[in-house]
Amino acid sequence: MLFFVVFILFSALILRLGVVQIVYGDDFKREIQRTDDVTVNTPVPRGKMFDRNGKIIVDNIPLNAITYTKDQNADQKDLLKIAEKLAKYINMDTTKIRDRDKQDFWILKNPEKAKKKITKKEWKLYDEKKLDDKQIYKLQLKRITNKELNSFSKDELETLAIFRQFNSGYALTPQIVKNKEVTPKEFAVVSENLEKLPGVDTTTDWERYYAFGKTLKTILGKVTSSEEGLPKDQSERFLAQDYSRNDRVGKSYIEMEYENVLQGQKAKVKNVTDKSGKVLSTEVVTDGQRGKDLVLTIDMDLQLKVEKIIEDELWSAKKNSNSALLDRAFVVLIDPHTGEILTMAGKQIGKNEKTGKPEMNDFASGNITTSYNVGSAVKGATVLTGYATGAIHPGSTQLDEPLYIKNSQKMKSWKTFGTISDLRALQVSSNVYMWKTVIAMGGGHYVPNQSLPLNPDNIDTIRRSFSQFGLGSLTGIDLPNETMGFKGTERSTPQQLFLGIGQYDTYTNMQLAQYVSTIANGGYRVQPHIVKEIREPVLDKNEMGPIVQEIEPKILNKINAKDEWIKRVQEGFKMVMQVGDGTAVSYFRGVNYNPAGKTGTAQAFYDGPERKKFGLIPPEVMNLSLVSFAPYDHPEVAMAVLVPWAYQGSTGVSTNDLIGRKVLDAYFDLKKEREAANKNTSSSNQKIVSNGSNQTTH
Repeated sequence: MLFFVVFILFSALILRLGVVQIVYGDDFKREIQRTDDVTVNTPVPRGKMFDRNGKIIVDNIPLNAITYTKDQNADQKDLLKIAEKLAKYINMDTTKIRDRDKQDFWILKNPEKAKKKITKKEWKLYDEKKLDDKQIYKLQLKRITNKELNSFSKDELETLAIFRQFNSGYALTPQIVKNKEVTPKEFAVVSENLEKLPGVDTTTDWERYYAFGKTLKTILGKVTSSEEGLPKDQSERFLAQDYSRNDRVGKSYIEMEYENVLQGQKAKVKNVTDKSGKVLSTEVVTDGQRGKDLVLTIDMDLQLKVEKIIEDELWSAKKNSNSALLDRAFVVLIDPHTGEILTMAGKQIGKNEKTGKPEMNDFASGNITTSYNVGSAVKGATVLTGYATGAIHPGSTQLDEPLYIKNSQKMKSWKTFGTISDLRALQVSSNVYMWKTVIAMGGGHYVPNQSLPLNPDNIDTIRRSFSQFGLGSLTGIDLPNETMGFKGTERSTPQQLFLGIGQYDTYTNMQLAQYVSTIANGGYRVQPHIVKEIREPVLDKNEMGPIVQEIEPKILNKINAKDEWIKRVQEGFKMVMQVGDGTAVSYFRGVNYNPAGKTGTAQAFYDGPERKKFGLIPPEVMNLSLVSFAPYDHPEVAMAVLVPWAYQGSTGVSTNDLIGRKVLDAYFDLKKEREAANKNTSSSNQKIVSNGSNQTTH
């Protein structure tokens, strides 16, 4: 009976194996041999940036790199073994390892010790399903001692640094393990041992290179590292656009604003995997193309000259005892007809983190991100607002005299001028003329020593008019983080009067540039832009590719002013810089480029990095500004200069005028140099052609 039972069982087993082999054999064979095709995108270098004359500003430099591509079902213990092998060949930076990384690594390396961290009672609760895996793991993490956490050797920490990188990317997507300071020896040794290091590869990566160092650095922007990957607050948007979490993206200014242009088209790689998720082979489906290039409107030769001027004048002004709080200055040069920004310079004196000594830093971004009281530079807008509201008309005269308003201090111009016209008021920067214009706009009637009520809505009228020029509104520049400045909340008579002379609301230097451009070009507010063209990438490092898109000038609005009104303000601006006792004549006497403009001095309160030192009431300071355009009859360049917190007290160095004169000199000198160079080149070419013709004749 026993033999018979065994015989029956073996017969059934053989029958079952036969069914499996004969009936289902092919199905199981296909399942074992089954492969999956998984296509992934691999990043490419970003587009470059050139200046308007073709000089490279931002480039990519190649780096030796070591990468790891993780299988779909990669086991952590397998990853650890590969990391330990790779650690023998390369040195890793361990400074970025966090305590949590060490805790996870300790548990992985010491599974038995980790189990002992859990009490019998807790394991019983786990068996009863009153504690889950996550809760057990949290208890283990919590009970790892500092001694255990700091017990890792240098080699183990380097292994951890590699292991950490292995786990930071997606499956089947190459992840950078090391791309900084990979030595030729490391690169060669890893390349020779790739068979022992499944998933590891050697390749060429890239990093951003800034050809002009710190120049324009705050405007060019930054790119995330492969470790940073996508910014957390924008990850969903990027992932929806087919980005990977470890992709490098622009995180500020031009790099961020033009991310979709600079990023490029990723290469598509097909990974063939077996049933377990192991990669069997890879195949390039489509080659990637690096990002498109940007040609900026910036003239780097001019930019460097302007920055040098700002630096020299800041250091010089800082020598004065009443300029202790001065730490920054800004300059914008712009084409008033197209809005192309030729120069966007800003400098700030800070302290070197290592030495503690003063150093000059780039602060070009301050032209759009910081705002200040700018003073009388806005008086051109005040006069044109007066014309538009009927408060004054071209040729209107006012008596420049001290004003005595009840419950207010005496208000006067820097000098009493008597009866003056609108042109003379601009020429000598009369505060009283502007105040009386604002009073007329607000329906007031000035009587000495009496109260002076004005229509509260008058402040809105002035602000609406100013915004037509770009003052107090966004300029529309193609950069993020632009501020429109700050508007005071009080609407009483003193605030309205001070608004009319630029000492109430705050404005950015870019707004000043747009404002003076609007006056220079005949009343059209043109949107400023820093990108001139988008071009296809080319392989030759010194060439630019075909134009994909040319950024056209964009007119935002036409101001509410007759042509003759604008011409009259232009004439007043010319008088400021060229006629008699104009406030800028002494600084621009003898120049041959026919400038026009308006100076500004604003009494303000200090609000800089040392603000906390002064308690509730900050010290009073003077902000200096200058707006200009040239030549007066055919404007080709407009300029805005802003020097906040220039000095304390009633008098000081006119750093705005000193910078403005040297900047316009630099612009027109550079123009002459280039015209002469082009003329010489043209003459040389003509001689070559002529000589060639003579040789042919003979």
